[in-house]
Order: sequence, then C-alpha cells, then structure tokens
Amino acid sequence: MTEMPRLRKASRQFEHLGIGARLRALRTERGLSQGDIEKSTGLLRCYLSRLENGHSVPSLETLERLAVALGVPLYQIFYRGEEDALPPPSVRPKTLDELAAEPGKEGEEARFLLQLRTFSSQLSDPDREVLLTLARKLVAR
Repeated sequence: MTEMPRLRKASRQFEHLGIGARLRALRTERGLSQGDIEKSTGLLRCYLSRLENGHSVPSLETLERLAVALGVPLYQIFYRGEEDALPPPSVRPKTLDELAAEPGKEGEEARFLLQLRTFSSQLSDPDREVLLTLARKLVAR
C-alpha cells in the first residue's frame, strides 16, 4: 500500500522538473512524432504520452534511449534555459609535472615517477625490459 504514495510523490517531483515538457519540446523541435520515437526506441506511444504529460517516471536507461532518439546529449533533457545548453566542463587531468609540484603523498609519488622516467630513458632496451618485468611482478603481488 505504501508503494502508490511513493510513486505519486516521484511523479510529482518528475513533473516539477519539467522533463516531460522538455521531452515533448525536443521531439516537436525535431519534427518527430511519438510514433517516430516509438520506432527508434521501442517504447510504446502510450508510455511516451504518459512521460510527456508527467504521469510516469522514466528510468535513467529510458532517458538515455530517448536522448539518442532525439539526437541530444542526455544532460540537455534536464536543461531549462532558453539558449542551447553548454556541455558540462571537461576536467583535464593533471600532468605528472603538475602533480609533482604538489605537497603530500601524490606529489612525492609523482616526483618518483619523474625520476624513474628520466632514469629509464637512459637504459638500453634489454635493461628497460628487465625493469618493466620486475615492475609487473611487483604490481601482480
């Protein structure tokens, strides 16, 4: 019996996000019918209607399928702005040199790896192969 009130609450929260309306807007902007989306996703037209009207709560997998069918990245389904949504900023991983400049254990390990890189560049190919074999065995422990 407690399942129905939880479902109603989730449906109200979903409706509050405006995702159903956003799905409909994205679909109509692209000139697609619910039947077109049904063909490309395998989701029934009646289910798509329930989603667009905020009566059903889709899973993340369903939202991913809809995003592919609509030709948009998943995050755009959640976007509310008037202009095109910018993609989330990509985070560039730090280089070994940048990590070496940091204090603490990460910086210490990065400095060791820089020394190892310098040292290994001076080794002959057979010696480098011995060193890599030893490293593999240590890692496998």
